[in-house]
Amino acid sequence: MRNIGLFITRVIFGSYLAVHGAQKLFGSFEGHGLEATGAGFHSLGLQPGKLMATVAGASELGGGVLTATGIADPLGPLAIAGTMVVASTVHRKQGALMQKGGFELPLTNLALAVALLSAGSGTIRLGPRLPKPLTKLSAVVGASLAAYSVSQLLRAKPAPAPTDAGSESESESESATDAESASEAQPATS
Repeated sequence: MRNIGLFITRVIFGSYLAVHGAQKLFGSFEGHGLEATGAGFHSLGLQPGKLMATVAGASELGGGVLTATGIADPLGPLAIAGTMVVASTVHRKQGALMQKGGFELPLTNLALAVALLSAGSGTIRLGPRLPKPLTKLSAVVGASLAAYSVSQLLRAKPAPAPTDAGSESESESESATDAESASEAQPATS
C-alpha cells in the first residue's frame, strides 16, 4: 500500500506542478506565458523578471515531471521545494489563506515536497534514483537559488503605483498583477 500511495501522490502532485510550470513558460492551460509572468515577477522584486519566471517555470515543469515519474528521485521534489520557499515568501504579506492571495498553496506544496523527500519515491517509478553525490549537489544549488531569490524579495521595494495619466501604464500594471495572480495562484513564484 505504501508504494501505491506514494505513486498516486507523486503523479497527482507532480502533474499539477508541471501544469503550473507550463502556464508560466508557454501560456498553456490558460496561463499567462513567459512575458506576462516575467513582468509580474519583476514587479514583485524578482529581477530580472523574465529570467526568474523562466527559472520558476522550469523548476515547476521539470520538477513536476520528475516527481510524477519518479525519475532521478529526489531531484523533482527538491526543485519544487526550492520554488515553493520563494513562492511562500512572495505571498507572506497577504497572510496565510489563499483567499486573500496568501501563502496557503505554496506552503502546502512545500510541505508535500518535503514529505516526498522524506518518504522517497517508492518502487513504482520509471527510472533510477539520482546518485547521492548528485543529490547533494542539487540540494546545494537549489538552496542557493532559493536563498538568492528570497533575499531579493526581502530587499525589494514596492512597485510604483499606476498613474492616471497613461493607459499604457495601467495596462502594464494590470498585466503584472495578472501574471502575479496566475503564477502564484498556482504554486506560486518561483
